[in-house]
Amino acid sequence: MTRTRLTAQERHTQLLSAALQAFAEGGYAGTTTDQVARIAGVSQPYVIRLFRTKQELFLATVRHASDRIEQKWRAAAAKEPTLPGLGRAYKELLAEKELLAVLLHGYAAAAADPVIGEAVRDSYGNLYTVVRELTGASAEEVRDFFASGMLITVLGAIRVLGPDAVPAQPWMTELLSTLPPA
Repeated sequence: MTRTRLTAQERHTQLLSAALQAFAEGGYAGTTTDQVARIAGVSQPYVIRLFRTKQELFLATVRHASDRIEQKWRAAAAKEPTLPGLGRAYKELLAEKELLAVLLHGYAAAAADPVIGEAVRDSYGNLYTVVRELTGASAEEVRDFFASGMLITVLGAIRVLGPDAVPAQPWMTELLSTLPPA
């Protein structure tokens, strides 16, 4: 059996995918570069050669997650440049559980690590700016959009929303009914 040699870009993508899985499960503090290497099927020194540190790998993973959201929103805005259009696109991302979990881990790690905090704020600020740019919505409208988005992210993480949602309890139904239509 012959092995296909991956290009540098393909290997980078493979490692980010493995990091997304590992960090989604263990968070920043609970994940090692060795775990990422095992998931990717490469050596731990190879991970370090490409990303230098676990922190750099985590930052690249958070940026990857943020970039994925931006791509999804830009594609949605090409068809419907409105907040509801972007909201529907974001709800589709609930199926990408690891992506949203990494974002939540990034927000948590930002509180304890100034370097991660700066990167997470930059990513969040970029997404805010993208939404303003794509929709022309006011600062207040975008604030409400992001507030609902954070609620949707948390509800997705605790399996109240999304493809693997648990059976609804009365509080869930009531809370979900307050979300803006998308």
